[in-house]
Amino acid sequence: QVQLVESGGGVVQTGGSLKLSCTATATTSSINAYGWYRQGPGRQRELVATISSGGSTNYADSVKGRFTISTDNARNTAYLEMNSLKPEDTADYYCKVWARDGLVDDYYWGQGTQVTVSS
Repeated sequence: QVQLVESGGGVVQTGGSLKLSCTATATTSSINAYGWYRQGPGRQRELVATISSGGSTNYADSVKGRFTISTDNARNTAYLEMNSLKPEDTADYYCKVWARDGLVDDYYWGQGTQVTVSS
């Protein structure tokens, strides 16, 4: 079982920066990967970035070169550093964790944190 706590959202002007955090509390599970997703107004939830336990990363084309995903494995925390923010980045951002508990793979979602980019 994994519980996630997200923080770091807020309101920022176009061109500004924010850094989101996602801390996982895992009792018996080991974490295989972290991901950040977002859901803008009237839109479906979409992938923003993922990072594996080995450090391999993947980004949506819309955020490449502007967003960076990273982890602090000692703290079971993932970060999403967002630079050069645009109004279209406005969304609720959700952390997702893929974890393994024994032989069972599962995934977990955070509660979401809101990011608003004003023009």
